[in-house]
Amino acid sequence: MSQQELPPDGDVYAEQAKKLVDDVIELAIKRLETNLSLMSEKERTFESLKYSEMMSRESTFAREDDFVIDNIAWLAIGDFSVEMAESKINEFIKTWKYDNSWLYCVDYLGKDEHEFDTRHRFRVRWSVPTRRKPIPRATACVYFTFQVSKIKPKSHPVEVFYVFETNRLVHKAANADGSPSRPGESRFREKWLKDIIESKVIMMQALTF
Repeated sequence: MSQQELPPDGDVYAEQAKKLVDDVIELAIKRLETNLSLMSEKERTFESLKYSEMMSRESTFAREDDFVIDNIAWLAIGDFSVEMAESKINEFIKTWKYDNSWLYCVDYLGKDEHEFDTRHRFRVRWSVPTRRKPIPRATACVYFTFQVSKIKPKSHPVEVFYVFETNRLVHKAANADGSPSRPGESRFREKWLKDIIESKVIMMQALTF
């Protein structure tokens, strides 16, 4: 059982994103445990070292074969801090292509303690304020999870996942070997943010009338 420290701020989509990412991580752990139970001690040691490779092949991640994403250097386990993670999120977002009318802020939501890792949760809230409406009617959120292992060497990198609000697709920003997700694995589309906001506006209009 995890020790949850997420604030009860009513963000249903944050809870949904957390569950989606956790399901992916737990599935990979179960596969590893199953494989290890069938192996000799020597094979078990070797297979444990290949854990990151198995995670990078998880089929629930978004992939595109004809698009190459930009790279950034992600954090090592020993270097992790909430402040550094927020800085890396900002650096990663700079690789995305979007209109400069968009503004965003990064919020730290808390952490969950698990047996083999700690999972830190962040929310990136996007909006398009205008002169007429400096306070936007709706926002679009992207939820990041930094998986910080308790059992791997401190020099190993953290793994990073993210999910767009209302979307069930888990994207992977960094693999356990420190590389970004494979070329074209998670291509950002500005349309995703627009669709989230438009759907909220339509819902608000329907409730108003």
